[in-house]
Amino acid sequence: MSLHDDATLVLKGYEGQEELRQRYLEHLDTHPDGIWKACEAGHITASALVIAPERGRVLLTLHKKLGMWLQMGGHCEPGDPTLAAAALREATEESGIEGLTLLPPGAPGPVRLDRHAIPAPCHWHLDVQYAALAPAGAVERISAESLDLRWFAYDEVPDVADESVVRLLERARASL
Repeated sequence: MSLHDDATLVLKGYEGQEELRQRYLEHLDTHPDGIWKACEAGHITASALVIAPERGRVLLTLHKKLGMWLQMGGHCEPGDPTLAAAALREATEESGIEGLTLLPPGAPGPVRLDRHAIPAPCHWHLDVQYAALAPAGAVERISAESLDLRWFAYDEVPDVADESVVRLLERARASL
């Protein structure tokens, strides 16, 4: 199965955000390359919010290009077998934490969707957002894509991140 096919199945099975989910499916239906960065009409991205529930904290990255505190995530790559694997790869690469596991255990699926504008030549990221549990004692390591990494208490997130990250945290906590 192709990554495009996997993304279509994941989105067909996702419950919630019906209008946005439909836009994602229409995008994939009209753009065979809609999963890849080269698709100028926009493309699917995969991200994951790294959570340490025993500490009541989430790990955010200060994004190098955007200068904003965000969850880990980015573009799908040809070696990604699934959208969930792309989100887990991105979270692992950007956090430096090995042993992350996607929620919910056993059947990880997206926590929410977020469509946001980005600068040309591409115009939209159609982000499929997951949540990942950090193993006990996890130690983060800043990647080349980040200016900083920092653990934030749940109640600190609204003070440092945008609404998309706040909503992602709310939905992720409901999955714990």
